[in-house]
Amino acid sequence: MGQPRKSRKKYNTPPHPWNAERIKNENKLMTKYGLKNKKEIWKADTLVRRYSREARYLLGFGTDQMVKEKLELLGHLARTGVLPEGAALEDILDLNVEDILRRRLQTIVYKKGLARTPKEARMFVVHGHITLNGKKINSPSYVVLKGQEDEIGFYRSSPVAKQIEEYNQNKDNKANTEE
Repeated sequence: MGQPRKSRKKYNTPPHPWNAERIKNENKLMTKYGLKNKKEIWKADTLVRRYSREARYLLGFGTDQMVKEKLELLGHLARTGVLPEGAALEDILDLNVEDILRRRLQTIVYKKGLARTPKEARMFVVHGHITLNGKKINSPSYVVLKGQEDEIGFYRSSPVAKQIEEYNQNKDNKANTEE
């Protein structure tokens, strides 16, 4: 039995620590998504491997229980926005780490234009400037469901909201004048 206060790690480390190609790819992902450390990439990779393992297991059987589990897995991935509606079980095998990283709160805040950079999006989330359906969420790794994307915004008393609105307006004005 383990220590109740210390949960187990939720990721697997790479099998070989000094693989130059893997390190280069991880560094690109870290800058693209504004991640804090490589542990976040490894967590997403472990999640992809779990989904793939479950899909391979379900592809091997055809009983009624397996059909039910297959629909549950596909429904879960469709609700989170990782897979489109009506995807097949074989599509799970094509998932990659970026599919999971795209669904993080930090990434969606950046994509919606609530932050200038992915790192700034992370800072806004951690410092409590971002809400989801009116509730503060300060975890950048929170997986946003597909239906919750429109409910993301700034906290009502956040001083950052005005600055970002002005930045977006200036950016739009420059784009309009260049055309």
